[in-house]
Amino acid sequence: MTDTDKNTAKSQAKASDNDIAALSFEQAINALEKVVQSLENGDLPLDEAIDLYEYGVKLKTHSEKKLHDAKMRVEKITLKGDGSIKGVESFDDN
Repeated sequence: MTDTDKNTAKSQAKASDNDIAALSFEQAINALEKVVQSLENGDLPLDEAIDLYEYGVKLKTHSEKKLHDAKMRVEKITLKGDGSIKGVESFDDN
């Protein structure tokens, strides 16, 4: 791993929860892939690897929430008897 990659891994691990919350699903998955690659290289100091791992867990949690929210939106689509779309309920409706 180059020094630039190590610095990137360090800055990623210091990202705040607000930074993560602002990521789209695709951005979070891409960042998570980079975290995994950095950790797989195995050349980070232990403390940095732990910080990066924690960041990865946050990205995973964020991605799972985004995926769950998307699934719930799809499940809110109501269908007619013939299978065509009847309407869409608000995601916030119970």
